[in-house]
Amino acid sequence: MLKAARLTSALVAVAGLAAMTASAEASSCVKKGAIGSAGSQDGAKLQVDEALLQAVDWGAWAAWMGSSNKVGAPAKLPGYTFGKRTYSCKQGGSWGWTCRGSATICKT
Repeated sequence: MLKAARLTSALVAVAGLAAMTASAEASSCVKKGAIGSAGSQDGAKLQVDEALLQAVDWGAWAAWMGSSNKVGAPAKLPGYTFGKRTYSCKQGGSWGWTCRGSATICKT
């Protein structure tokens, strides 16, 4: 559980730095990348999706987390469209799965 908290904190820090360097408000669309790790491949993809949205807008992230949107599926969020994600996942390491992913997120 402590490792999960550290990973989440690290992802939040990285997402925060990315948000400062390139905001979706500066352009209509941005392409973002993120890394996620978890005990399952779906869990690692969820971590990627969360970090992608956190890097653009915490409100969009909260709306996505509170909806029935599926990991990897295109989604419409208040003020944004969250396009299809691409993932590259590998099994192994202390978490079980690590995925790298990217998506284009557009301000509507």
